[in-house]
Amino acid sequence: MASQPAKLQKPSGAVQCVGPLYRSESQKPSATVSTEMNLDNVHILPQTPQLIALLTIIRDRNTEREDIAQRWVMLLDPMFATGGSAIMAVEVLKSRGVLEERILFLNLIASPEGVRAFTSKFPKLRVVTAFVDEGLDEKNYIVPGLGDFGDRFYTM
Repeated sequence: MASQPAKLQKPSGAVQCVGPLYRSESQKPSATVSTEMNLDNVHILPQTPQLIALLTIIRDRNTEREDIAQRWVMLLDPMFATGGSAIMAVEVLKSRGVLEERILFLNLIASPEGVRAFTSKFPKLRVVTAFVDEGLDEKNYIVPGLGDFGDRFYTM
């Protein structure tokens, strides 16, 4: 999977936000990223009006797929805090024969701690995130974060 480095700019005096920065058409879209991540297998998506995330759950009732080892797997998790759940999910996929380099981990908001723990364990796996937040609090919640993703997504 080929990738190219992207240069992201944080405008001076910018406040942290989760979403696109709407500017005049003469300016290129840029993203506000609170934490720099200089890891080859971590890609932060630029936040532009064209970037729209829709998460859906698709469940195959026949979960014993024999051909999973031959497939590309997109692992989705909206909030990437400690990395514990993602690590366990990848270990299950690898135990079923899926190669690490055939797994793509996608999330909306990540913590630097989770990214480091995850990528140190799976250096060949690609991580794509929309935003790297400041870090984790004493309860391992992403800060500043966005609250309970499930409640917000399902408008509870």
